[in-house]
Amino acid sequence: MVKISAVSYTNTIPFIYGLQHHSIKNSIDLSLDVPATCADKLQENVVDIGLIPVAAILNLPEAHVISDYCIGASGAVNSVFVFSNCPIHEVKYLQLDPQSKSSNNLALVLLKNFWKVQPELVYKAKEYGRSPHPKTAFVQIGDRTFGKVDKYPYVYDLAAEWQKFTGLEFVFAAWVSNKVIDPEFVSQLNEALKFGLDSRLKIFENLEMRKDFDLVDYLMHKIDYRLTDSKKQAMQLFHKLIREL
Repeated sequence: MVKISAVSYTNTIPFIYGLQHHSIKNSIDLSLDVPATCADKLQENVVDIGLIPVAAILNLPEAHVISDYCIGASGAVNSVFVFSNCPIHEVKYLQLDPQSKSSNNLALVLLKNFWKVQPELVYKAKEYGRSPHPKTAFVQIGDRTFGKVDKYPYVYDLAAEWQKFTGLEFVFAAWVSNKVIDPEFVSQLNEALKFGLDSRLKIFENLEMRKDFDLVDYLMHKIDYRLTDSKKQAMQLFHKLIREL
C-alpha cells in the first residue's frame, strides 16, 4: 500500500474523485487533511506521497515532485487572499493563516518584494480573520474564503498579485514524495488524477452548489491543474524568494 495524504479542500475534489474511482484505489491508503498536516505527515514519513503546499518542499530532506498535475492558477484563483482593513501599503499587522504554509509565504514574498511593506506578523490570532484594528490584514485560504470578498474593505487575490509581480502562474500545492516512487505507480497516479479532472461535469451533478460562490467556474477555470514547465519555473522562483525572506 502506498500511503497518500491529500488536501481536503473543494479544489481537490476532482483529484480525490479520481483516486477513489480509479483502480489505483486498491493500492493506496488515502487520508484527507488540511495543507499543513499533509506536509507534516510527509516530513515525518507517515505517508509516502502528499499533495503538499509547495513552500513545504523546502523542509523535506528528500523531495520528488512526481505528478503532471498540481493545484495552480494563472491569474486570480478566488480562494487565496489577503483580506485587509486598509490599503496593503498601510498594513501594520498581518494575521497568518494557521492552515497554510505556502500562502503565508506567498504573502510575505509579495509584502517584501512587491508591496514593499513590513507589517508585524501575528501567528496565532485569538479571533483569526477579525480585528477592530484599522491597519490589520489577514491571510486566508481555501473554502473559508468562499463568499467573503464583499466582507472586507480591501481584497488581494494572491495568485493575481503574484502574476502582476512576476508575470508567471503560481503553484500552491504539488504531488510530492519523500522517496523514489515506482514509475509505474506514478503513471497510474497521473491516470487517476486525469480521470478525476475529466469527470468534473459528473462531479457537479452531486456537488451542493453555493449562492455566494461559483463552484463550477472555480473548478473548471480558476484552478489550473496542469503542472507545466512555466509553473515549475514559478515554483523555483518562489522557493528562491522564500529563502531570501
